[in-house]
Amino acid sequence: MSLELIERDFREKVCSKIHLMPEGIQRWRVLTPFQFDDGDHLAIVLKQENDRWLLSDEGHTYMHLTYEVAQRELQRGMRQKVITHALSAFHVEDRHGELVLPVENGRYGDALYSFIQALLKITDVSYLSRERARSTFLEDFRAILTEVVPEERRTFNWHEPERDPQGKYIVDCRINAMPKPLFVFALRNDRRIRQATSALLQFERWELSFHSLGIFEDIETINRKVLASFLDVCERQFSGLSGNKKRVIRYLKAAV
Repeated sequence: MSLELIERDFREKVCSKIHLMPEGIQRWRVLTPFQFDDGDHLAIVLKQENDRWLLSDEGHTYMHLTYEVAQRELQRGMRQKVITHALSAFHVEDRHGELVLPVENGRYGDALYSFIQALLKITDVSYLSRERARSTFLEDFRAILTEVVPEERRTFNWHEPERDPQGKYIVDCRINAMPKPLFVFALRNDRRIRQATSALLQFERWELSFHSLGIFEDIETINRKVLASFLDVCERQFSGLSGNKKRVIRYLKAAV
């Protein structure tokens, strides 16, 4: 198929504002109006490999996402699910970070449509809804505790069985097998921080012997009065998880 016919097929199947710009031998940059959330355009190349034509992002999509999210975080939790679903739904291949889609049976327009849809779905990881972001925070929190603390020494969603059989005062993770257990709290919002504060105060009234650690999703979003009350009763805190993972891991390894 000639370049003019390919470009026409792109425009008919996808968008009228698509242009092909030559970049070397058997290689064209596919210029489209489709963008990431920050305004940067998707990077798409049409090129020939051996005897077949394919569309490629040449690693740009993942690279762009790592401006906001650490690369290893793209391979775990909710983010991994979003990416895997997008690749599977549109039959896009991940070649060690390069996303590619072969053009089958001369259907250039259909291939470009599927490729763009896959890339746009993948970019969802950079602007997850607030609820989904909270889910990611909790998954990341659990992943770190699971990685660092042996299974027999950790209990998620722990409560004091004798004094609190109804589970009113929940600890997100209790690390035991030490003179004083460590109570670790995952702090997503004002409501959860108030609950953690109340739990710590109650544990003091019960005269439990323990250490406490609070890990915030983002301390800058927390109400000052709520935060001040929590800081009065919690021994150690980390202001955020994403920027403090190495410190959190070091602290936990030293504690256990």
